[in-house]
Amino acid sequence: MIGAIAAVVVLIGGGVAWYAASRGGSTSSTSAEVVPAAPSGTPQSQPAAHVVPNTSGISGVVAYNTAGWPTASKNGPANQALGHEHVTGPVTYSVTPPVGGNHNPTPLTCGVYTKPVPNEYAVHDLEHGAIWITYQPSLPQSEVSQLKSFVERQSVLTPAQGQGSRYMDLTPYSGLPTPIVVSSWGFQLRLTSPTDPRLQQFVDKFRASQQYTPEYGGECTGGAGTPSAT
Repeated sequence: MIGAIAAVVVLIGGGVAWYAASRGGSTSSTSAEVVPAAPSGTPQSQPAAHVVPNTSGISGVVAYNTAGWPTASKNGPANQALGHEHVTGPVTYSVTPPVGGNHNPTPLTCGVYTKPVPNEYAVHDLEHGAIWITYQPSLPQSEVSQLKSFVERQSVLTPAQGQGSRYMDLTPYSGLPTPIVVSSWGFQLRLTSPTDPRLQQFVDKFRASQQYTPEYGGECTGGAGTPSAT
């Protein structure tokens, strides 16, 4: 009798697994990746971001002027800090990929995306303290997998209110100057390998930082888009 019951359980379990596989999913709860549509409002161009001395202690980091955020950060001749205004249209940024500036009112839901995402949503994540890892679409899949594993190794952070997140975005990005570029609000580092130790140093320094994050405590969940992994 026990053997017969066990056989039935195995058959039912196998049937569930087969059904999930035939549907292109799994027995766990997952969501299909959704990339938000590009903004369609009035377009604008970001003035040239102003480079300042790198005081991060991490070799190769390029720092940009973030003085006066959030209330007085206006690009222009008198103050070249990165802007923080919410705009509904597309923005042409002066840095590739962007390190800050005016952005969409809705942030991107943080996580791993296999397709490019609109800059305007990702920049809002940077303002909340997220780290944005971008890579050339031609990067070998083995190295993309290494970057994904790197993201998944990072700790989950929980703001004062809301759901926890790794505060990490990983996306492909066309036109990068190097195979991999990692960005936070006002700081950027170009890399040629996912195993470069400076990648972890950058994350440890700038991710959801009370010192460097303009809107420290801002959430990284419940925004636009659905990542393939969080």
